[in-house]
This record gives sequence, C-alpha cells and structure tokens, in this order.
Amino acid sequence: MPVLEIAKLGHPILRKKARPVDLKELKAQGDNKLQRLIDDMIETMRDEGGVGIAAPQVAESLQVIIVEYRQNERYPSQDDIPLTVYVNPVITHSSKETGSFWEGCLSLKDLRGLVTRPREVTVEAFSRDGEKMVVEARGFLAVVLQHEIDHLHGKVFLDRMTDLTQLAWVEEWETYWAEKEPADAPESI
Repeated sequence: MPVLEIAKLGHPILRKKARPVDLKELKAQGDNKLQRLIDDMIETMRDEGGVGIAAPQVAESLQVIIVEYRQNERYPSQDDIPLTVYVNPVITHSSKETGSFWEGCLSLKDLRGLVTRPREVTVEAFSRDGEKMVVEARGFLAVVLQHEIDHLHGKVFLDRMTDLTQLAWVEEWETYWAEKEPADAPESI
C-alpha cells in the first residue's frame, strides 16, 4: 500500500465539493479501486501521524473520510478512536452547545488554530462495506468528524476560525499555547 501525497492548501481540490461515492462501486468484487484507495488513505494517515484524513486531501474528489486515534503526544488526554471509514458522511444533527479546540491539518501541517464547533454531532454514513451507520459523537470525536467532513465541502479549519490571532505555527503553539486549554473546550478534550 503506497503512501499518497497530501494536497496542501492552495491545491484547488481542497476548495471543491467532493462527489458522493457510488455504493455499487464500493461493494464491487474483485480488484476494487475504491477499496485500494481506502487502504492507501489509512496508510497515508498513519504515516503522517494524522487523526483523520479525507479523500480530497489525497487529491481524490470523493466523499470518504477515515478517522483513527491511538494515544500520542499531540493529544495526550484524548480517548482512543477505533479505525473507522465513513463513506458519504452527513451531519444530521449538531448541538447548540459549542466548544473550542486547537486544530491542525495534514494539508496545513505546520499550523494550529483555535476553532469553535458544536460539542456533539450525529453523523449518518456508510461503512467501507456499504453498511448504513449512525454515529453519535461528542468531544474529540465530534471535532475530528466535523473537521474531516468540512474537507468534503471544500472547507479547511481556517474557514471556521473567528479570531485569526488564535492561529500559530506549530513550534510557537507548542511554546506558548499548548498547555493552555480553552475555557470552553469540549469535554474530554
């Protein structure tokens, strides 16, 4: 499984709405291009040390995101998130209550920004096997899902920031901001 190149901010695909996946193609037997893409995205996300990845980030205009988190120094207080593939994900409900979290992105690798998002979301999607799934997420998982689903709509976390003074290079963020948790951070973040 090859590690794919990450599309960086400025690549037009990151600003384009991704097309839905044809579930028949997803479930096709034999040499399945979509299943290979999913495997390559998983490998790429892990190689890059990411928590999630969206198909547009590997220059594929498809509504596929992958999320996985195992304890690391980037987010040491977070619970693990099992490897999950979301095909054609849609946020069907968002809580009115919000919280702020310092987000990073593989497509903006050297930046962190404070983003305010709903604390809880419900996401309807299909698994990589084409099975319908409904996920009710809160805290860290809710942030990650919203971040990745934004990529499918041509948005990056910078578009969600309301105060650009809360944008920092990673090195400066680690020096000046990493230890300071926002007062309205979602639970378990």
